[in-house]
Amino acid sequence: MENLKRCFPDKDEEELKRIARRAYRYIAKSLTEYILFPKLDRDQILSLVEFEGLELFDSALKEGKGAVLVTGHFGSWELMGAAISQKGYPIDFLVGEQHNLLVDNLMNEHRRIMGIGIIKMGAAAKGVIKALRDNRFVAMLSDQDAGKDGTIVDFLGFPASTPKGPAAFSLKTNTPMIMGFIIRENGKKQKIILEIVEPIERSSNKEEDINRLTQAYTSVLEKYIRTYPDHWYWLHRRWKSTLQK
Repeated sequence: MENLKRCFPDKDEEELKRIARRAYRYIAKSLTEYILFPKLDRDQILSLVEFEGLELFDSALKEGKGAVLVTGHFGSWELMGAAISQKGYPIDFLVGEQHNLLVDNLMNEHRRIMGIGIIKMGAAAKGVIKALRDNRFVAMLSDQDAGKDGTIVDFLGFPASTPKGPAAFSLKTNTPMIMGFIIRENGKKQKIILEIVEPIERSSNKEEDINRLTQAYTSVLEKYIRTYPDHWYWLHRRWKSTLQK
């Protein structure tokens, strides 16, 4: 509620509570879908979704450089990754390690069942670059506080420390960046929307380029959050490095 009030000062308390309740419901639904991965085959996964913008994937593969895929903790993001893989696209997840190693192993096994490759954070640079050179897609979540290691961009009206990784990899490998969002609509199927992030004009300042590209995709994420506020993970302290309590 603190995050919602900060980002939507024009909405009253009751409306914000409705958004918060739906956000919790959607998190529960997404977790249920994730748990069911071992019981779902390709046809069942693909029956849950429809795609908009697959031509972006096809174009990226034709270029032979793979693509950096970026999203946030938005909607059923694990289902989106599974559906992309089951649709036949080569996709790896860049993942951090959970504190509970049993949970960590279980989560990654659910991803492998869906044909998703795993790149661990510890070997991120080498693994990501190799995957892109092999014409694969590397998916990254980039919407949580990055502390002192992040680059500061505007997000929902406030400065936010954001991971440099997606922009850095895209710029280093001259690889296209594509964003994906999975939307729960009224029908049975969820819609996966793909959107290209327009390349920036390069400068001689690497850090500045990373910041500008990070701002570009963060602005796209913000657009979807403002349109579907109940789809985002408001539970996280997104601005803890940049805003005082």
